[in-house]
Amino acid sequence: MSPDSTQLLPAASWARLGAEPAIDLKALRAYRLEQVRRQLRALDYGGILLYDPVNIRYALDTRNMSVWTMHNAVRYAFVATEGPVVMFDFHGCDHLSEGRDLITEVRGAKAWFYFGAGARVEEIAKAWADELAELMAAHGGGNRRLAVDKCDPEGIHYLQAQGLEIKNGQSVMEQARLVKSPEELTCLKRSVEVCHAAMSHMRAALEPGVTENEIWAILNHVNAANDGEWIETRLLTSGPRTNPWFRESSNREIESGDLLSFDTDMVGPFGYCADISRTYYCGPGKPPGELRSLYRLAWEQIHYNIDLLKPGLSYRELTETAFRLPDSCKANRYSVVAHGVGMCDEYPSCYYPEDYAQTGYDGQFLPGHTLCIESYIGEAGGSQGVKLEQMLLVTETGVELLSDFPFEDELLDRHI
Repeated sequence: MSPDSTQLLPAASWARLGAEPAIDLKALRAYRLEQVRRQLRALDYGGILLYDPVNIRYALDTRNMSVWTMHNAVRYAFVATEGPVVMFDFHGCDHLSEGRDLITEVRGAKAWFYFGAGARVEEIAKAWADELAELMAAHGGGNRRLAVDKCDPEGIHYLQAQGLEIKNGQSVMEQARLVKSPEELTCLKRSVEVCHAAMSHMRAALEPGVTENEIWAILNHVNAANDGEWIETRLLTSGPRTNPWFRESSNREIESGDLLSFDTDMVGPFGYCADISRTYYCGPGKPPGELRSLYRLAWEQIHYNIDLLKPGLSYRELTETAFRLPDSCKANRYSVVAHGVGMCDEYPSCYYPEDYAQTGYDGQFLPGHTLCIESYIGEAGGSQGVKLEQMLLVTETGVELLSDFPFEDELLDRHI
C-alpha cells in the first residue's frame, strides 16, 4: 500500500466546483409533468401510479430517501391525466412537498409490502387499492385505464378487482423522458461537469499500491460534495479484473502495468446521470503494445459509431452499420452499442447484430435525445480490457458531445 494512500480523501474544498448554474425550476418541472400527461393522453389512460423514485423525481421533482424507497414501497404518487397530483409519502414527511406547486395534495402512504405489513399485506393492499380506485373514479372522467410503473402481485389483483384496467407505466415514463428540454440539458451538463472533476482527481490519485475502492471512493466524494445523489454501480476494476467486464470494485491493490477501467454511472446534481467510461494506465513507463492495441480499438469503435449518429437514424440502422468487432472480442462484447441517458440509463437500448434477433427493437433518434455510445474491448481469455463511453445530444443537424474528458495519449500512441 502506498504510504500516501490515506491522503486520497481530500478536504471538501478540494472537491467543490463553482456555483451551480441558474435553472428555471418552474419551467423544468412544468415541462416534465406535461411530458407525462402528453403520453397519458396519447394512450387514453386516466392516470398513472408511480413508485419508482426516478419516475417520481421526473414527474414531480420531489425525492425522499431515493435508494431506500427503490426497494421499500413506502412512497408513491398518483397523477391524473386531467386532474390533481396526489403524493403519498412516508410517515411524517409531508413537509418534503412544501414549495412543490405541481403537487395538489399530500397523503400518508399505505405501506403494504411484507416488511411493513407482515401478515396484513392483503388487508392493507385492499385498502390501498380502494383509495386509488376512488381517485380514478373522481378524476378519471370515466376512464378506468390506470398505468402503473411498479407493483407487487397483491396490488395488481386488488386494483383489477376494483374494475381498473392496469397498463404498463414504465413505458409511459420512458417515452415521456426521451426528449430533453433546455433546462434538462443544463442539469445534465452540470452533472457531467461534476463527473469530469471526479475523473480528473481519480486520474491524479492512480499509482501502484492504491486500491480500486479508494479510487472509486473519490467519485462518490466529489459527487456528494457537489450535491450529487448516488452512484448506480461499482464498475471499477484493474489489471486482470478488467477482463471480462462487470466485476465490481474491490480492495485489490493496483499494480504498475495495470489498466484501470471504470464506468461512472453517477446520478449527480438535480438527479441527472453522468454515464461516462474511461480507462487509465498505471505506470511508470510506457504501456505495452498489447494494451495500446486494445485501447485504440475501443477508441475507434466509439468514434466510428458517433459518426453514424444523426437525427432520423433508426435504432436498427445503428445496429446494422455499427463498428464490427474482431472475432477475438465478440464473446466479451458489451451488452449494447448505445443507450439513452437522462436521470439514469434510459430507453432506448441499441444492440449488437448478434443480439438483435433476441432483444432488439426499432425506433428513431430525434433532436433532444441524449444517449451514450459504449465500448468494451477485451479478448476472450485476454489479460486486460478497455472500457470507454461518451455522452451525446442529438441535435437538428447531427450530434453534440456532452462528455469531452480527454482520452489517454500514451495509450493512443499520441505524444505532445
